[in-house]
Amino acid sequence: MMHWLVKSEPFKYSWDQFVKDKSTFWDGVRNYGARNNLRDMKKGDEVFFYHSNEGKEIVGIAKVIKEAYQDPTTEDTNWVVVDLKPVKKLKHPVSLEVIKAHSALQNMDLVRLQRLSVGKVTDEEWETILTLAEH
Repeated sequence: MMHWLVKSEPFKYSWDQFVKDKSTFWDGVRNYGARNNLRDMKKGDEVFFYHSNEGKEIVGIAKVIKEAYQDPTTEDTNWVVVDLKPVKKLKHPVSLEVIKAHSALQNMDLVRLQRLSVGKVTDEEWETILTLAEH
């Protein structure tokens, strides 16, 4: 199983709206690196849900429930979506500031590739963030 992180601006699509919707297809990705990450996602993979712009923090965990397929919001076949469902809200959100300050998270896609809207998360990064979310 792989781990990932997706970013959403909370005024456009927040964690609370995601929970209310019970699932969503992750659309609007128009960056090839992020698109490639969507294509690599497998059913059952776990995904951190990150609020960008406002808050700048990881707020919850989602799960991939359907692998990549044509983005229904465009006719351009270059773009794909995956279906996600919320799993749980983190006990404490983990801010970008805390992530940047933690030595084990310095190479995280979120830190190195800040404009990437869908990034990979290593097992070590995943466990570190889960630990930070408990304190």
